[in-house]
Amino acid sequence: MTVRVIPATEAAARLAEFSQVIDARSESEYAEDRLPGAVNWPSLNDEERALVGTIYKQVSPFEARKRGAGLVVANISRHIAREVIDKPREWQPLVYCWRGGKRSGVLADLLDQIGFKVTLVQGGYKAFRSAVLADLPVLAQRLQYRVVCGLTGSGKTRLLQALAARGAQVLDLEGLAQHRGSVLGLMPGETQPSQKQFDMRVWEKLRQFDPARPVYVESESKKVGNVTVPEALILAMRASPCLRVDLPMDERVELLLEDYDWFVRDPEFFCARLQALVELRGAAVVEDWHDKVRAGRFREVFRDLLERHYDPGYSTSIRRNFQQFGDARPLVPADRTMAAMDEVARQLLEAP
Repeated sequence: MTVRVIPATEAAARLAEFSQVIDARSESEYAEDRLPGAVNWPSLNDEERALVGTIYKQVSPFEARKRGAGLVVANISRHIAREVIDKPREWQPLVYCWRGGKRSGVLADLLDQIGFKVTLVQGGYKAFRSAVLADLPVLAQRLQYRVVCGLTGSGKTRLLQALAARGAQVLDLEGLAQHRGSVLGLMPGETQPSQKQFDMRVWEKLRQFDPARPVYVESESKKVGNVTVPEALILAMRASPCLRVDLPMDERVELLLEDYDWFVRDPEFFCARLQALVELRGAAVVEDWHDKVRAGRFREVFRDLLERHYDPGYSTSIRRNFQQFGDARPLVPADRTMAAMDEVARQLLEAP
């Protein structure tokens, strides 16, 4: 048998055909970004890569290659013993490393010698990322979007969840970014993906959508936490028809209490996040919020945040950034509950 080598563009188009996608790079390279669904079988881990690199620079390339070869063979042996013994002959992996194919090539050759049908990505991860970046604008522009707008706390995310549950195509950018999209949006215990991984997640989602059906997406800004929405996607969203979710202030406050319940459970974490608003709202205002939080007056703080921080300027901002907001279809849930959002989603999807 012979290891097949295919261009990154072909690998991107055929990902679903492979039994498994294997990333032969180190654990830190894998953590920063990887192909969708890839598992990590490092040919060299981070410590070993550093060691081989030091030998390469301080001794000689020849000595580095000898040491690296021994480490690579030992690591691949462990991967095969752990992961491959139970695989049937029909198992067909796609393998890649960074660019040159040295780390992935050894693994691919050994799997090929066993008798598996192995495919290697030409140019590795680097070429695949270039293919993704080239494809993202194409995917973003071919789709039709319905942009869910509304003041903070109006239930936009809940409506998207209800739409998804009813089979609609939903692009949850905040979910992909692991961030709620505001200065208070970082969730405890969550780490945002790298920009590269976010791009990969968006690409993977967009390519699954049917262009004949609308894609529902929230009216995000260019940045969701620390990651940036691809330019072609944000431009397409801003030119698309809008939906406006309207919810009374009292319901919005209660929704925030439910959706940001970790602030109630950890008042000091809430105070630490509020500190980021000193420059915008002033030290005296933020200190007053701190006092109220520590006194358990969370409803007052959330209402004040809506009235002083989130709501001012919203209308100007949304009209400036989303061209069709003035013609947005109003959606009025009975309340903040998922049952109410489901009813709105039903009416929306059943409308002619």
